[in-house]
Amino acid sequence: MVLKKSNSKSILSAKFLANLAMLVTVTLWGMSFVSIKLAVSEIPPVTLALLRFLIASTILFLILKKVEPTAKLQRCDVKKMMLAGFLGITLYFFFENTGVRLTTASSASLITSIIPIIAITMDIIVFKTKVPLIQIIGILVAMCGAYLSITANGQINFSSETFIGNLYVVGAMLSWTGYTLLNKSFKGKYSGLFLTTYQTLFGTLFLLPLSFFEHNQWHVFSLHALGHILYLAICCSALGYFLYIYALSNLDVTITTLYLNLMSIVGVIGGCFILSETVFPAQLLGGIMIIISIVMINFAASKKKMFVLPLEQ
Repeated sequence: MVLKKSNSKSILSAKFLANLAMLVTVTLWGMSFVSIKLAVSEIPPVTLALLRFLIASTILFLILKKVEPTAKLQRCDVKKMMLAGFLGITLYFFFENTGVRLTTASSASLITSIIPIIAITMDIIVFKTKVPLIQIIGILVAMCGAYLSITANGQINFSSETFIGNLYVVGAMLSWTGYTLLNKSFKGKYSGLFLTTYQTLFGTLFLLPLSFFEHNQWHVFSLHALGHILYLAICCSALGYFLYIYALSNLDVTITTLYLNLMSIVGVIGGCFILSETVFPAQLLGGIMIIISIVMINFAASKKKMFVLPLEQ
């Protein structure tokens, strides 16, 4: 009897810590948009990504060698792992950092909430996955919400810098979706730490030559910018990842996916209060529509694991 009570307390404690870990994670990742916005005012987008992931990949590699010293990448997976690194790190952060430079942190964070919708839609198209009617309705509602979030005022303006920036962020979401689908082929072969470490390493290598196209924008940046680089590398790419993995091991994937939707709310709050950004009512309505649709889809798929990987902010 005592043993059962002890086990029950242990489970409750693990659940509490896992929920706390998810709250910290979404806060760190949500605030990353504010940090990127401030950093790209001094550092060009690709160079910022390179500096960030040089630090993050070094930390992850050292931890991997400590935790999984015998883990090795199979030769047959090298090309796929390189492509995953290019899509999930190089291309994703080129689009995101460039987009955030042109648009607002609030807009960018709202748009990221469409990732599960894009991933599910691509899963239907590529893998011919059958979905119930409620999921189809959810996808349609999310598309309407995405339109409002991307256009900012509900109207398309191709000359608007904000609109162009929003399109870059959409490009990042499409890139991440491709990365997510590609990672399905690695299921069961490697640990999450192994995948993230090697994909980050390959992504960083691809960022290196691309950064030279920005050499005319290179200059000594402030300690304030350095602080944001360290925050993005250590807190978002390293600490956030570990907290997410811990939470995922103790919580249902549906719950963690719903938690991830709080990222956009944190990003909007950070953008408004720290950067004094303005959020259009149409954008807020769009964000609410997207979140509602994701809740609908998750409840419909509560018996089925979702494959959307963590956004490696």
